[in-house]
Amino acid sequence: MTGMTDRERAAAQAYVRLLETARAVLTQGPGNAPAMVPLLAAPMADADEALQAAGLAGNEAGYFRLVARLRPEVQQDMDI
Repeated sequence: MTGMTDRERAAAQAYVRLLETARAVLTQGPGNAPAMVPLLAAPMADADEALQAAGLAGNEAGYFRLVARLRPEVQQDMDI
């Protein structure tokens, strides 16, 4: 994919991993959600670290545009 730095790509990929993990947790049913929340800690930390490394902290719109370029099907879930 052109026009995206390695750090930007890593940040977008980290967000996609977080999104997929969150979806998996939510499909376990509301009664199981409290027990599943710790599973989100690592993907959240990875996404936050990648966001900082890419210089996108505070620029969520730019971040989500990168995610949409990486995974166009995710754009349907975002209001960008």
